[in-house]
Amino acid sequence: MVENYRNILKKYFEDYSLVESNINSFNRFMDKGIQQIVNETQDIIPTIIPQEVSDFKIKLGKVEISKPRLVEADGSKRDVYPMEARMRKLTYSSPIMINISVFVEGVEKESFKTLIGKIPVMVRSKYCHLWGQNKEGLVKYHEDPNDLGGYFILNGNERVLIIVEDLASNKLFVERSKVGPSKFVGKIFSETNSYRIPHTLEQMKDGVIYMTFTRFRRIPIILLLRALGLTRDNEIRDMITKDTFYDDDLFINLYEGKDIKTQKEAAEVVAKKIGIPQIEEDSSERVLEMLDRYFLPHIGTKKEDRISKAHNLCKYIKRFMAISKGEASVSNKDHYANKRLKLSGDLLADLFRVNLRALVQDIVYNFQRLVKRGKFQSMKIIIRDQLLTNRIKSAMATGSWVGGRKGISQNIDRTNFIATVSHLQKVVSLLSSSQENFEARTLNPTHWGRLCPVETPEGTPIGLRKNLSITSEISVECSQLDKLKKTLAGYGLEDG
Repeated sequence: MVENYRNILKKYFEDYSLVESNINSFNRFMDKGIQQIVNETQDIIPTIIPQEVSDFKIKLGKVEISKPRLVEADGSKRDVYPMEARMRKLTYSSPIMINISVFVEGVEKESFKTLIGKIPVMVRSKYCHLWGQNKEGLVKYHEDPNDLGGYFILNGNERVLIIVEDLASNKLFVERSKVGPSKFVGKIFSETNSYRIPHTLEQMKDGVIYMTFTRFRRIPIILLLRALGLTRDNEIRDMITKDTFYDDDLFINLYEGKDIKTQKEAAEVVAKKIGIPQIEEDSSERVLEMLDRYFLPHIGTKKEDRISKAHNLCKYIKRFMAISKGEASVSNKDHYANKRLKLSGDLLADLFRVNLRALVQDIVYNFQRLVKRGKFQSMKIIIRDQLLTNRIKSAMATGSWVGGRKGISQNIDRTNFIATVSHLQKVVSLLSSSQENFEARTLNPTHWGRLCPVETPEGTPIGLRKNLSITSEISVECSQLDKLKKTLAGYGLEDG
């Protein structure tokens, strides 16, 4: 029995890498993530254009990434392998080529492929020369066959991106309020692409429930629902709940907005509350545009998504009232179903998105500067590939990440093999180690089989720095969603 168990474990670890989830995350980022981020960038339209044209725009197209190559001093190009990068203090990185098209008055005038920067490549990933090599092949390239990979080489130093643990986005969490007039506070971090906007639900002593996000400070929820298109009282009441137990709270909130009957009236009242001058004729339109962009952007950012946002807000209100009435328990933020892990691919996506935006701004600035001087000839001369390369390289070399986070990138621990494996499996919480956060530090039953119950440092970071268990595997949210949709479709549920 024991011998069979050993054989099963041996076969498992021969086929499975301990850092496989991290490598798969990086592969997804390189295969699809970079192209998706580029697609998010809309057409680049400069404010200053040549006098002889009336319409000018720049469009970013298809991305192409090759395996790491080295340009020698004499201009020759050849493949570079991890060991050479370590020995010669090089950065093991791949060039990012992109197709750029220039449209003048709707006609494509120029199209070319150019280098926009280089991105560090994870050792043993699909874009590494060691991908798919057997034991003899690894020895041939002076690599340790037992080395797991999952790290980067910058200026000859081996750097690892630490897995970040954070609360799940797009999910409502209701907890008891420690300060303020409201007994309970509901929070949701709505995240999509470059947006991550916190929303807050509160109920004051008068029973009115308010929503806060960006410029919208404590707006009554009925006012928001009417601005989103739900204007009839009975429609709002039925959408939130038909249970008469909540009628008192609902009637108090409906009475608050009794004089507002149309969507435009509601938008004008919201405009007044957030400080948009009423002298502007389009104040209501500006409010609706801001709601489209900043209110629950994970549902959508188009005009057609307003009703869906209203329906979701009704669900949040029902849950909030159920908890405030004692009909449901407060959210357990320490349950691991309410946590998400950001792997190397997710962290690099955040970094690349911000720096691509900086590159686009630099392209526009250089273009407009040359147009003013009357010296503009071609787009090829104004793209500085070193800008993106240096910004990404600097963040990964120092560990200072977007959003003010520090320590994301660290020199890998090579004390021994166990220390290296431990470092590659490390998970860090974004909570401050200087604060108590007792519940976040304690061992939760949902950690079973996912996190190591023993390995955590002593002192202030105890419980906030954890390690993945040996056999843990991190699933991908989108793949699970597709699987769920197929399962529900098999039971006859139609996509509406």
